[in-house]
Amino acid sequence: MTKQKIKQYLENNLTESGIRETGVKGVKLFRVTDSLRCAPVIYEPCVVAIVSGTKEAILDGQSYVYDSNNYLCCSMSMPAEAGAPTASPDNPLLGVLISLDKRTMTELAIEMESAGGAIRTPKSGPLPKGLTLAGWDETFAEALLRLLQLGDSPADTAVLGDSRLRELYYAILKGEAGDSARRAFGVGNEIARAIEYLSSNPDETLTIEDMADHVGMSRAVFHRKFKQATTMSPIQFVKSIRLNSAAIKIAEGMGVNQAAMEVGYVSPSQFNREFKRLYGQPPRKWSQSQQLSARMM
Repeated sequence: MTKQKIKQYLENNLTESGIRETGVKGVKLFRVTDSLRCAPVIYEPCVVAIVSGTKEAILDGQSYVYDSNNYLCCSMSMPAEAGAPTASPDNPLLGVLISLDKRTMTELAIEMESAGGAIRTPKSGPLPKGLTLAGWDETFAEALLRLLQLGDSPADTAVLGDSRLRELYYAILKGEAGDSARRAFGVGNEIARAIEYLSSNPDETLTIEDMADHVGMSRAVFHRKFKQATTMSPIQFVKSIRLNSAAIKIAEGMGVNQAAMEVGYVSPSQFNREFKRLYGQPPRKWSQSQQLSARMM
């Protein structure tokens, strides 16, 4: 019943394709009516909840297809591909994108751990992945509905927006994606901090030792835990971040050589070679077949 109310709200407020801002910072509604094949994105911490249609994300070759049964939770910056291959006018993709504010998520995660309500992953066990699918539960659905209903009143949004968003964050931390989110924002968030460090220095040549030192880990331990959380080695992750960033810039109209330089490549031939290895085509040929709107979510 709650999920149906959310769907009805989106259908009433999204009559055309595109993205609509709500009055709450970081919360957006979207409608897609054209098939969009997967294209490079860099997911920042967010939750994507679908109420109609299906969406796909691809991380390191693994496909995550989700619909109204599961929402996607990305708890740290991740290079991926995203699209809506099955969207059509008769079967539109309807959903909500909720950015995860680091400060609020961290406060909540630490409060939960202090209260003894969170189960920490044993140090010897594998880390939860930074990109995961979680089943809708009633707590999440009700919190999302209350948040969206604020859009009907600017006054309510101004007064209650932050508290309703905090309630939704709490539902995420308590739900199936909770292990991943708590590990990224709470105690033991070394990998998330390393990725944030990497993301804030995209054009610098950072080694595994640099990243491991930044979070106080040995090289071997850092490498193992990083791959558990992201499915990629640190070097592979750095390369994917840079190539995805360059691909986005190229799709937006930037020249290939300039895009390569802006993400830290000094050799055009190396950039072309690594780009073709990842995307299957040289950058100039690849750019001709891309749909920029596929990056909207």
